[in-house]
Amino acid sequence: MRPFATADLSAVLDLSVRAWAPVFAAVEKVLAGSQTFELMHPDWRAGQRAAVEATCTSLPTWVAEDAGTVAGFVAVTLHEADRMGEIVMIAVDPAYQRRGHAAAMVAFATDWLREQGMSVALIDTGADEGHAPARRVYEAAGYTPLPGVKYFKAL
Repeated sequence: MRPFATADLSAVLDLSVRAWAPVFAAVEKVLAGSQTFELMHPDWRAGQRAAVEATCTSLPTWVAEDAGTVAGFVAVTLHEADRMGEIVMIAVDPAYQRRGHAAAMVAFATDWLREQGMSVALIDTGADEGHAPARRVYEAAGYTPLPGVKYFKAL
């Protein structure tokens, strides 16, 4: 694990699109039969790249390397008034998944949040099948899920 550098941006953007492809496919499947997915994500790849770039260039971010290649990244933010830290984004390139990178990044980020004086750590994720691997990592790291439901409708 090392701090994100501007030189990592291209690799992080590319891996994020590969990593989130199954997530967006799962969300599209859930919203099938409606215009909602297309309205929310007319070009999910461009939107995801923009969101990842904005996050990585404005928040504390680290990358995980595997044999010198950027395999994943994790970004955090602090909600100091609530003494709560949040893992805002985390992704592992599919070519490097199931090697412990996600667990290592969650542990690293959680420790960093603790070191910053936070008393609670938060990770937000989806309940769809595309997010299932992430939920397994978070629960294995000791995070407790708080069920919730979001409803969407095309207008």
